[in-house]
Amino acid sequence: CLGHPDRPPSPVNVTVTQLKANSATVSWDVPEGDVVIGYAILQQRQDGQMQRFIREVNTTNRACVLWDLAEDADYIIQVQSIGLYGESQASKRVHFRTLKETDRLPSNSSNQGDITMEGLDKDRQLQTGEIIIIVAVLLMWAAVIALFCRQYDIIKDNDSNNNKEKTKPSSEHSTPERPSGGLLRSKKKSPSVNIIEVAPVWGCARSQLPSHACRAWPC
Repeated sequence: CLGHPDRPPSPVNVTVTQLKANSATVSWDVPEGDVVIGYAILQQRQDGQMQRFIREVNTTNRACVLWDLAEDADYIIQVQSIGLYGESQASKRVHFRTLKETDRLPSNSSNQGDITMEGLDKDRQLQTGEIIIIVAVLLMWAAVIALFCRQYDIIKDNDSNNNKEKTKPSSEHSTPERPSGGLLRSKKKSPSVNIIEVAPVWGCARSQLPSHACRAWPC
């Protein structure tokens, strides 16, 4: 049967994403031009063991997170739009199944796969950027080391040249050599000592020697 003309139309494009073992996200669209102030969701397990009704007003949200779901269970949901003059008819029934605790990535959610691929692409871009930065840093360090070694060689050469220049004047003032190869030796003046040897004279006359000599030696 047709709905009330003042009520909003039923939501469209109802989808279930971000499936996990105990939660899921329901999203939908609302036709343009209609005033919608809230939504209502009917959640029911397919085996009929549990049914939940969620109602939210004064909101423009177009998505809702379903919590406290059973692991590895089948669910059916329907969404209604809430307008100024009442609620719309329920949307088409949407079926989904929660994951097991051991499952990491949902196999029936295309959005989750897209998010995973985008994350891998970002990781690859980050790895490439890090490699470029590391290579640039290594090249910079290599240039610094090469410059340091060059400066060290220049300083070492300058020091050796200075040492050679310093040794030349000392050689010029060295002791000259004789033509025969011998070095000139400085002559030291030894103190002169006059030694008078007085031989004993036997049988000498006093007239021939001074008086002090005759006293020292018997004549």
